[in-house]
Amino acid sequence: MSPVDQNTRRRRGTGLIALDPEASEGGYTLFAPLTGAGEVYLIDLRGTVVHTWKLPYRPGRHARILPNGNLAYSGVLPGEPALFPMWHKYRGGVMLEAAPDGTVLREYRDPLQHHDAHHLGEGRLLYTALEPLRGADADGVRGGVPGSEADGTVWADTIREVGADGSVSWSWRASEHLDREEYALHPDYAREHWPLINSVVPLADGNILASLRSVSAVVVISRRTGEILWRTGPGVVSQQHAPTEPADGRVLVFDNGVFRPGSDVPYSRVIEIERSSGKIVWEYHDPARESFFAPFMGSAQRLAGGNTLVTDSPSGRLFEVTPDGYLCWEYVVPYFGGYTESEVRGLFPSEPNAVFRAYRYSAEELPWLTAGATP
Repeated sequence: MSPVDQNTRRRRGTGLIALDPEASEGGYTLFAPLTGAGEVYLIDLRGTVVHTWKLPYRPGRHARILPNGNLAYSGVLPGEPALFPMWHKYRGGVMLEAAPDGTVLREYRDPLQHHDAHHLGEGRLLYTALEPLRGADADGVRGGVPGSEADGTVWADTIREVGADGSVSWSWRASEHLDREEYALHPDYAREHWPLINSVVPLADGNILASLRSVSAVVVISRRTGEILWRTGPGVVSQQHAPTEPADGRVLVFDNGVFRPGSDVPYSRVIEIERSSGKIVWEYHDPARESFFAPFMGSAQRLAGGNTLVTDSPSGRLFEVTPDGYLCWEYVVPYFGGYTESEVRGLFPSEPNAVFRAYRYSAEELPWLTAGATP
């Protein structure tokens, strides 16, 4: 008799789970398993792998297809120290661009980079990083579990834009521009990292959209002055990820739902917020709310036809829903593995199939994809 697989996610089945081809927008889905060794997969609507990249670093979060057809990839810079227990879980350090055949065309390194990076063209990068706060500067950060900062250091977020030569063309510091009282850490969070920016996106108007997870806020930062031009109201989002700007100018957010005010059952949802009023104008959650809960990570992408691709990151579950909430495609990542760093393995001892974000692309966005690989 074969022993029972003790990995719950693997035991429940992987690969293509559901498909309604009439309702799905079709296309190809890109993802990078977080515990992989640098593999990035492109699958068709039926879950068949049609293209693979093998990069020289394990994922430092995720990969994207650029407008020129190349792959933008964030990798983990080897040999770096753990600044705090969770640092190895979400750090990066290497931001590269690769050709469809995997050839690395350019690479930029910053050992303090984490979570997100945008390739802006011509070698320019916009990304999140850290700086240490100590003494009075660290003490000034409000909230969090008292005494949980290692060696009295609070690592604060920065946002940087660099040119192809590595020169800094724009930067922003949370320690300089965020009000410490208004943007206090949740009381149950360690004081190791403030405010934990897990996403940074250039907006159409040139300003910057950012997600501040540990203070439950999505903000718009003025590129000209660094001030906060807009933020979500208290209680609208809870430990959220991956805000983006759909074509209509609203903000689409993966709202994780950890510590959501007024809710005794945690659940995740995807919401669309009207910036002018601050109101939620569209929402998706599972019909059984408790069946969809991602306590960390996650993303949502609004597709060209109005459907939304959702990444339930910890479960390696990717799914597509229509505007009325009908789930028309579902796929579970079949690639499992353990984290190599002992600090992360101790916190996450199982073998997850997690991905940070997945992205959907049309055939027109992948001109190099051979006709033989097209379903």
